[in-house]
Amino acid sequence: METNERGSGRGSGRGSGAARSLWLLAPALILTTGAADWPGWRGPARDAKSSDTELLQQWPEGGPPFSWSAEGLGSGFSSVAVVGQRIFTLGDVGEEQHVIALSAEDGSPLWRTVIGPSWSEADLYPGSRSTPSVAGDTVYALGTDGDLVALAIDTGVVRWRRSLTEMGGAVAMARAGVNWRFAESPLVDPDRVVVTPGAPDAALVALDRRSGEVVWRASIPDLGDRGSDGAAYSSIVVSHGAGVEQYVQLLGRGVVGIRASDGRFLWGYNRVANDVANIPTPLVHGDHVFISTGYDTGAALLELRTAGEDSGGPLVEAREVYFLEGEIFQNHHGGMVVHEGHVYTGSGRVAWGPVRNDGRGSAAIAYADDRLYFRYQDGLVVLIAATPEEYREHGRLRIPEVRDPSWSYPVVSDGRLYLREQDRIYVYDVRAPSR
Repeated sequence: METNERGSGRGSGRGSGAARSLWLLAPALILTTGAADWPGWRGPARDAKSSDTELLQQWPEGGPPFSWSAEGLGSGFSSVAVVGQRIFTLGDVGEEQHVIALSAEDGSPLWRTVIGPSWSEADLYPGSRSTPSVAGDTVYALGTDGDLVALAIDTGVVRWRRSLTEMGGAVAMARAGVNWRFAESPLVDPDRVVVTPGAPDAALVALDRRSGEVVWRASIPDLGDRGSDGAAYSSIVVSHGAGVEQYVQLLGRGVVGIRASDGRFLWGYNRVANDVANIPTPLVHGDHVFISTGYDTGAALLELRTAGEDSGGPLVEAREVYFLEGEIFQNHHGGMVVHEGHVYTGSGRVAWGPVRNDGRGSAAIAYADDRLYFRYQDGLVVLIAATPEEYREHGRLRIPEVRDPSWSYPVVSDGRLYLREQDRIYVYDVRAPSR
């Protein structure tokens, strides 16, 4: 049942920051939003990098100034989108999964819309995971059961609805029997919404952004023996590698490139897949893709090169530049950031040296104004200099009332740090005094 109520109020091991030399710089996709907006998963370019400047370079004791908090978001690990004066997220409330809109001024509720059932049946870590994507006057969200909806930004009214499961989709089932269903955040690029049902004949699907009608379905061949068939828990990024616009996505069997114009499979890489959960969003820039997964799997740098053409346009192949074993570099699910030729991650095994702070477990990461914001699963948030020279800490805070694991990705938008923590959101002012 759909409702719209206006005004109703992932890892284990020692946490570490890691830097790895890499010849990547910055990703390619930028949505049309305000300069300070964070319109969806990992920000405007899906690279976890904020364009904010004039931010605090050193936090005072106890962390930056607290602005406000709000509750009523339900359970889950979804991050937030911030556009204009609105905040959007997903949460499980009772037996229903909601898209929730709040005021960015004070957290007061604006609207909430039910998009499907809650994911309370999960044996491990129940709750929502997807982050809404905002483009123009519409919010796009994917529920745990595969319900893809387009909602009016000001009211939450459903404009169209599609089902990934009705497209034959399913998420790869780990050998351990664990499945967290659909967790990706929809990609808007720019007149399409692209999602990952994970079916052999609909691995990725592009839909018209306004109508929800299918534009194309991407079929994929056998990628290899590692991993499991189906979608994974990653989200799509855009690459223009080898001069061809393509969608890069991590599936249950590995990473693939799909031609954006018509959905043709271009290339695949199986070696980075694991048998438990493939989660991190790939990093793209120019002719290269960097991808890592956890569970002792590792990481790889791929180079994209032209490989002839067909009737639909140019073809692309992927060449492995190098592969790093899991004991050298791996990312569980906290994500990675590329800055000035180095990869930073909060759940890898390469560090600046023997340095280990006291943050516990996997860390989600964001970048803004030469600083890295590491959020560990025990609720510790650490401000770290974005330099490969050495570990330099510039402040920390503790998120109140944390329910371990605390996994939602941090967001830095318009001088504020947003930290979703299950039913609550905490907002801090990270602007420098001169701003």
